[in-house]
Amino acid sequence: MKGDHMDFEMPLSEAMETQRAIRRLKPDPVEDEVILRLIDMAIRAPTSSNAQSWEFIVVRDPKIKKGLARLNRQAWQLGRRIARWTTGDNPKSRKILNAVQWQADHFEEVPVIVIACLKGFYIPFLHISTSSYFGSIFPSVQNLLLAARAVNLGAALTTLPLWNLIAVRRILGLPWNVTPCAVIPLGWPLGHYGPTTRKAVHEVVSFDRFGNRPAA
Repeated sequence: MKGDHMDFEMPLSEAMETQRAIRRLKPDPVEDEVILRLIDMAIRAPTSSNAQSWEFIVVRDPKIKKGLARLNRQAWQLGRRIARWTTGDNPKSRKILNAVQWQADHFEEVPVIVIACLKGFYIPFLHISTSSYFGSIFPSVQNLLLAARAVNLGAALTTLPLWNLIAVRRILGLPWNVTPCAVIPLGWPLGHYGPTTRKAVHEVVSFDRFGNRPAA
């Protein structure tokens, strides 16, 4: 059983260097103990004032998944046009877009969808309020993604289904003081993990002021 291998023995550096978005997932079930262990790892992350205001909704119900899939496709219809226009014929970008399209087409078949939420409110037009609020959930989301990588579960962070918060709250039965922040489809991958390709560190780092790059 796949869930028997939850030792998390993979070195952190290996998990970080090989983590990537896995969108093509098998419909095979993922055991509750696996999901609960991943979320237990997720909530070890730091949070603002140690408030621990997380809520995680684990969705398996086909009816609820269908509602989320509909919202995902509605957002992707627009996002796809914009993405294809901005990326042109770049083969790497096309590959990513094809994976996102596959996920949209098969969203209902994903065995588990985790929605990471936060309790409380923030002031949308006040930057420090918004950044502080969401800063309390995304460290835990990254923990979840790394934990999934460590046990070879496929996972990807998306926010497309959240374009209509009223609909999402209705579908999930969320009260108004709980905000959905991220959607993480989880399942055993159809593909495989491997080394990621990223820009060189000296291309994205500045010392003291923007543009003061370190030597290559």
